[in-house]
Amino acid sequence: MESFEDILNQYEPMIHKIINTLKIYQNKEDYFQIGVISLWEAWKQFNPEKGKFLNFAYTSVKGRMLNELTKNNSREERTQFAKDEYWALIEDQNTLDPLEFDTILGLCQPLTDKQKRWVFYTVFNGMSITDIAKQEGVSPSAVKLWRKGAREKLRQILSIS
Repeated sequence: MESFEDILNQYEPMIHKIINTLKIYQNKEDYFQIGVISLWEAWKQFNPEKGKFLNFAYTSVKGRMLNELTKNNSREERTQFAKDEYWALIEDQNTLDPLEFDTILGLCQPLTDKQKRWVFYTVFNGMSITDIAKQEGVSPSAVKLWRKGAREKLRQILSIS
């Protein structure tokens, strides 16, 4: 029995021919790998009493590639991507101008890191306490404490100004 390397060297042109016959022009490397894998499976399963290996290999490789093409086509039909025009029409959600951003940064200087995180998540991302807790991997009670401390310090800062 020949080794698979010998079989692959012998049938590699057949794999490329099938790719060209099926007019595959995208992801050729992926389809070549599919061809190699299906050739290996055909080599393992081949029974010489049932016919020629060439016929069995050709049918196996082409069938596997057709199945993959069908799967990819149905996946593409189910998936819709927004066109570039859509993205151009979407309004920028960040309505905070750079001056306001700098002002908030200045106000947050005396806050602890956790309190600053609460301010930024709340002001810039509009996140709830639960969302912040999930993002930071802490309990909502911890985030409430950050909020409480930040509010107290910000009140003191703003009442002095």
